Amino acid sequence: MFENTKAFSGFSVDDIPAAKQFYSQVLGVPVTETNGMLHLHVAGGTDILVYPKGPAHKPATFTILNFPVADIEAAVKGLKERGVAFEQLPGVGEDGISRAGGPLIAWFKDPAGNWLSVLQEAEAAE
Repeated sequence: MFENTKAFSGFSVDDIPAAKQFYSQVLGVPVTETNGMLHLHVAGGTDILVYPKGPAHKPATFTILNFPVADIEAAVKGLKERGVAFEQLPGVGEDGISRAGGPLIAWFKDPAGNWLSVLQEAEAAE
């Protein structure tokens, strides 16, 4: 039924201007705004919808968006230089990167409290 439908994902935030600034200026994702909602234009041609919920917003308690990179140390360093704080979870090193099995990964939150990650692509880790 949906084999020819271009599906997309979305998530809520409490403040569209703060989200627009964070995703476009801090993370460097191309962003457009239409009807009070944001469209994140990520590589691969599928956009992600960011919609406002204002005070009714509840941050996701799981990772809603993963950004694969070839060099996680460089990505984390660059994001820290842009003011991003990384979550210090069990198994996460002082540099903010988890090396506790699985891909190298570092978690951070957007201004609305939603969980995001940067992770090293498997090909680059081998």
